[in-house]
Amino acid sequence: MLRYNPINKFKCLSRQLSTVASVPQFKTSVLPNGLTVASEVMPGTRTATVGVWINAGSRADNPKSSGTAHFLEHLAFKGTQKRSQLNLELEIENLGSQINAYTSRENTVYYTKCLENDISQNIDILSDLLTKSKLEARAIENERHVILQESDEVDKMYDEVVFDHLHSVAFKNQDLGRTILGPRELIKTIKRNDLVDYIQTNYKGDRMALIGVGCVNHDELVKKAEQFFGHIKKSEIPFTQNGGDLPIFYGDEIRIQDDSLPNTYVALAVEGVSWSAPDFFTASVANGIVGTWDRSIGIGSNSPSPLAVTAATGGPNQTPIANSYMAYTTSYADTGLMGVYFTAEKDADLKLFVEAVQKEWSRLKSNNITDDEIERSKAQLKASLVLALDDSTAIAEDIGRQLVNTGNRLSPEEVFERVESITRKDVVDWANYRLKGRPVAVSAIGNVKTLPSHKEITKGMSL
Repeated sequence: MLRYNPINKFKCLSRQLSTVASVPQFKTSVLPNGLTVASEVMPGTRTATVGVWINAGSRADNPKSSGTAHFLEHLAFKGTQKRSQLNLELEIENLGSQINAYTSRENTVYYTKCLENDISQNIDILSDLLTKSKLEARAIENERHVILQESDEVDKMYDEVVFDHLHSVAFKNQDLGRTILGPRELIKTIKRNDLVDYIQTNYKGDRMALIGVGCVNHDELVKKAEQFFGHIKKSEIPFTQNGGDLPIFYGDEIRIQDDSLPNTYVALAVEGVSWSAPDFFTASVANGIVGTWDRSIGIGSNSPSPLAVTAATGGPNQTPIANSYMAYTTSYADTGLMGVYFTAEKDADLKLFVEAVQKEWSRLKSNNITDDEIERSKAQLKASLVLALDDSTAIAEDIGRQLVNTGNRLSPEEVFERVESITRKDVVDWANYRLKGRPVAVSAIGNVKTLPSHKEITKGMSL
């Protein structure tokens, strides 16, 4: 009987990627206004993803008008100085293009997937959306109503709520502590001047990247960038997140007792790694060792993750002590969050799983992790990279995220080399530096009566 070996599977993927990566198809240029143009050719395709990545998200909101970045995303599709909303919708539909946008804490992104002959027209549309949006009063009021409804929906997504609360306590009274949508009371008061001010302050050439992936010609992409984005001004002062001051991570908590919920949702976090941190990939490998588990999967005592085994069998008579968990790492330009998020039944003893997490973190800090665990996590990380970069949109996202957040793009091959170089000693040293004695942020919603006190959780970090 053959046994599944993810490491052997990765060797095939690695050879495949190495062959592709050896072809120099990724190119970058910088316009006089600082805008970066990047392209990557995908041989054999007749489509392309083109998009604009901006180093500005909700973190760049004015605290008095928090939610502006997200509000702008809604309004961009409601008409420009060149195109009415109806004409814009018809043009995109007639082209057969797929256009999307999203706002995160640090980035605003607009991108479209289109046919080869329509790249120029799609770049024109993207430029129009970003630089010539009308921001009409009627559209503002209509979208205000839509965003308030969206806020109501997000409030029912308890995983989203838990992580928003986690940010609010970990980065208390700082830009990263604000939600992307903004509080309801500020959504109700955002005005056109707030939107215009956000654009004028943050949509600068040196904070933008035009990315093209697929059947693209780099020189043509540069020409279109000059034509449609060359007029955008450059920042007078080089941009840094938070004015260059490093965020302060607070070991604090928020716990909301809600007996009406059938489940409890808990997130534990220590300060994580930034996008450009030298131990970024070590954190990812450590994350993989802690693992992810879901009760519906049915993994039991044969799981390679000790924490998954405990989650599945740690209760009385080997019953589960959680419904699911995931080790996570969330990175930003100058800091991050990393920890474990888990859900449990309403009547679960939350202390059991919190102690299991702390025991697993303690194991990372000791020399009890094995070389097999390291290799398995590395193989899974590398395989997930290959599988994630499976189309032009995914590759464009990878390029755009790296360029606007770090100013550099590591190729998949370079990422592989960095991951492959990580040793067991690296992970142990990392865990002792990043986990031992560190303050912990806690966010929980549901029946939180059995959740250990913040003092107890913090004390457990010294193990």
